[in-house]
Amino acid sequence: MQIREEHQLNPVADEVSAITAVVGPILSGVLYSLKKDVAERLGGYESVPLLMLARNHRPGDGDTGICFEYAVHDAVRRGEASVQERVADALKLCKVPGETLESILFGVEKAGSQQLIETATELLTSDSRVLTGRVGQPPLLRRHIASAASAFRTRGRGSRLPQSIDGLWKADLFLGNSDSERWVGTTVKINPSDLKGARGLRVGLVPAAQGKSDLVRRDEGRNLIICPVPYDGAFVEVFYMAWEVVAAFIAADAQMPKEVALPRPAARQVARYLVDRREHPVLDVIEALEPLSQRELIKSEVSAATVVQSGGSQAPGTVGAVLAPSPTGLTAG
Repeated sequence: MQIREEHQLNPVADEVSAITAVVGPILSGVLYSLKKDVAERLGGYESVPLLMLARNHRPGDGDTGICFEYAVHDAVRRGEASVQERVADALKLCKVPGETLESILFGVEKAGSQQLIETATELLTSDSRVLTGRVGQPPLLRRHIASAASAFRTRGRGSRLPQSIDGLWKADLFLGNSDSERWVGTTVKINPSDLKGARGLRVGLVPAAQGKSDLVRRDEGRNLIICPVPYDGAFVEVFYMAWEVVAAFIAADAQMPKEVALPRPAARQVARYLVDRREHPVLDVIEALEPLSQRELIKSEVSAATVVQSGGSQAPGTVGAVLAPSPTGLTAG
């Protein structure tokens, strides 16, 4: 048995730090939603200035959803406590072994936009497998990830994926534990009503409904483990604050938005961070904002627990907990 304890290392971050932490991945989502030819005319994705991103971005219906994918992926990798806790619960229901939680952003061309498979190279090995929930040897993920990308472009027509994972092209993330090299296809939807199952998908990640339960649960009809990300006073609420800042900044042509567009002082401060850096490449701005986000809010420690026999029953020796420190400061722990 083990007991996992959390110790708060620093005070909960102020609203400015919390919003700043999420603005970075949102800017990444907007950047990689630029068409490849547009980015190349501006020197490539790594050279696009923040000012030119604002001038070349074309708002679309899927913008918020793409940025939500980036923000969730970033939260898992950086150790945002409230997100990691729910994802860990979902992986347990999927019977994913291991303890080192990770996320792979499955970045294929979506709606004509170029994205990245940014972590596959460093995380996937020849032994990495994708769990399907079926009996039998799980398929090798590294072998099939290129076929999944190809199937996305053809909407599944002529797919070379095995039948057990022929819907894997619909994945937005691969969540798993890197120490066990086991992963599950994950669909991310900012609108829960858009959530659909497919062979190869095991987890459906959505925002929790405001004021309602955010417990991880099994959806037999869609054959998915539903993983709601906490809303009230937590990650999703801050995501929308950060999205408001980026959208207002872009609408103002990389100038300071009017107060009516960003009435909250914290949001206006984050917008000033962007205005001050408008001439710099987007990726450099994202890097520069990182020190302005709080790190190491929570530290987890694991220790052995003794099982005590009393009257024929066992006293529980384990408490569920956060898996990693939260660098973003979006939750109080």
